[in-house]
Amino acid sequence: MTSQDWLARLVAIDTTSRNSNLGLIETVRDDLRARGLDPWLSSNAEGTKANLFCTLPAQDGGTQGGIALSGHTDTVPVDGQDWSSDPFTLTERDGRLYARGSCDMKGFIACAVALVPEFLATPRAKPLHLALSYDEEIACIGAPVMLADLQQRGVKVDGAIVGEPTSMQPVVAHKGLNAYRCRVHGKAAHSSLTPQGCNAIEHAAQLICAIREMAEQWRANGPFDQFYDVPYSTITTNLIGGGIAMNTIPQLCEFTYEFRNLPMLSPADIQGRIDAYVRTELLPRMQREFPGATVEIENLAAAPGLDASEQAAITQLVRALTADKSVRKVAYGTEAGLFQGAGIPTVVCGPGSIEQAHKVDEFVAIDQLAQCEKFLRQVAASL
Repeated sequence: MTSQDWLARLVAIDTTSRNSNLGLIETVRDDLRARGLDPWLSSNAEGTKANLFCTLPAQDGGTQGGIALSGHTDTVPVDGQDWSSDPFTLTERDGRLYARGSCDMKGFIACAVALVPEFLATPRAKPLHLALSYDEEIACIGAPVMLADLQQRGVKVDGAIVGEPTSMQPVVAHKGLNAYRCRVHGKAAHSSLTPQGCNAIEHAAQLICAIREMAEQWRANGPFDQFYDVPYSTITTNLIGGGIAMNTIPQLCEFTYEFRNLPMLSPADIQGRIDAYVRTELLPRMQREFPGATVEIENLAAAPGLDASEQAAITQLVRALTADKSVRKVAYGTEAGLFQGAGIPTVVCGPGSIEQAHKVDEFVAIDQLAQCEKFLRQVAASL
């Protein structure tokens, strides 16, 4: 099967993050088993989703070291999008292949799986690994499970290539992503009896304004890294809800915020500033009105940033194979930071443009798949 054949097969399986990805994982697993390989799965607690890791041994049978080709199997929803064709049927138009996930990022997975027979036939001194994860689109949930399993099994990997859509140009850094839910608990009262209540919305607004002030400080004073399209860290409040009636002082206000930090900034320090504001300013003010007032902050997602070393072998290899020395750093997150945090030097490079990801009529250009195939053949030949 060609890469395009595999892509058609993969996009036909709806792996929107809210669904199971087992249909896709088992399809790939069965094909690898038929080729004499021994892929293994690591599942979520419910057993409804799984990662896949498979080693293509070196010529001497060695399984340690080498390079991992990594991709996530889940996609974002098509809900509310008016597609020109069935989003789960690969459709070719004008040199482009349209389908949900064609760009982000089943195109890379299709290339890697389609080339397995060639990889096996290529004389290699080191192994090549396939690493497919679940739930990247909802906070990179699957990759940590797989990486913990690798450590437990004693599997060593020298470097990884995460095939997110970069137009086959190496990306050496991206920001971290951390998301939190905050619940501000006050005291309900009739709105005509204001002193008897503690207005959760108003106090939540004060915290939101403090968060906004952090964002303005970063924008004005940095730190900066001009290689990013947004060259400073950002923090935003993106969802909010509270209150039950116009004439009732709200007892509860709930909101979510996220920050995307440059790798030089510690997520713990950023959240520490917010915790300190709550502890030293917001809560004392609330508890003067109502001693039982509380503020809960819950972490929803944490994906570390990536800052690849230019001296790392994987960085030098990808730069050499793409003949691209440009420094590219992006604001969006990937699983690459998790691999780097596990001690595996990592670079992001894959087919398609991030500008097409998540959109109606998502596509990957056929020539991008061809470039990816050429690149992956060269990666295998380098081992």
